[in-house]
Amino acid sequence: MFFRIQTLYLILASVFSGILSFIFPFHILNDIPIEITKQYEYLILFLISTLLSVVSVFQYKKRQTQFILGRLNMILNIILLGLFVYRSLTISGEYYNSEKGIGFLLPVFTIVFLVFANKAIKKDEELVKSVDRLR
Repeated sequence: MFFRIQTLYLILASVFSGILSFIFPFHILNDIPIEITKQYEYLILFLISTLLSVVSVFQYKKRQTQFILGRLNMILNIILLGLFVYRSLTISGEYYNSEKGIGFLLPVFTIVFLVFANKAIKKDEELVKSVDRLR
């Protein structure tokens, strides 16, 4: 059953963490964008987040596993966001022109879509339990 709303949310989360993270810079220092591909720790975390979202899409028959993978992905993105905040506060050369790029918000958007997906998964699980109760 790929035709559920949580599948759409999980695909959007994987797009934000997998595709858009390579397009948008996360920090701009002296008009030079610093991209994710040059920072290996962020690259690995984004790839793991994308992998968890894609694996979660294919776990549609096991809703509990899908829910747990969503929670793990949220924790991973919170850690990634914390690393971004730490990096932005400790970067050298801050007295020059420095801006935060849109890539700084990608984990936030991913977390939002994962929360929506987990709500839909929980709603499906409750529906299945209520139908089993009627039998």
